[in-house]
Amino acid sequence: MSSSPLRTLNNSGAAIRQTFLDFYAARGHRIQPSASLVPEDPTVLLTIAGMLPFKPIFLGQRPAEVPRATTTQKCIRTNDIENVGRTARHHTFFEMLGNFSFGDYFKEQAIAWAWELSTEVFKLPPERLVVSVFREDDDAFAIWRDQIGIPAHRILRMDEADNFWTSGPTGPCGPCSEIYYDFHPEQGMITSI
Repeated sequence: MSSSPLRTLNNSGAAIRQTFLDFYAARGHRIQPSASLVPEDPTVLLTIAGMLPFKPIFLGQRPAEVPRATTTQKCIRTNDIENVGRTARHHTFFEMLGNFSFGDYFKEQAIAWAWELSTEVFKLPPERLVVSVFREDDDAFAIWRDQIGIPAHRILRMDEADNFWTSGPTGPCGPCSEIYYDFHPEQGMITSI
């Protein structure tokens, strides 16, 4: 049985969380505390994602206090509850690590930092990583392929169900890009990180 590269680090949840926050703090992000699991947002019952506390900023209802923020947000997910227990990555309670830009940087920088954190800090082998983009997001596809150097066959174009994020029935939404670690490349199996 092979072990994950993260096992060579102090891979406690606290160490991974702090490494993530320190990485983004060193790049000008203010570390923000986790918000309440019961949000002020009347469109959702529970805090379901790391960006939910920032929703008023994205909707233009409140100005951003800083141009960049990073958090480890406690979340309770109910919108995909039918997947809890069926997959290794769906849980009802989890902490969502996030970095946020409020008009300061966009896809190119976000992708570069995600790759740097994954491969240089957490030491995940690049040849075991696969990325996804929303099916129509040619910009993200080009950044992964041309700037990061991911071969096109390891960039998966996915539809709304897998790569288009929404914060409930109303509110901010948009295409996503994710990095997956392939635990069993000989079997074609990947797991989101």
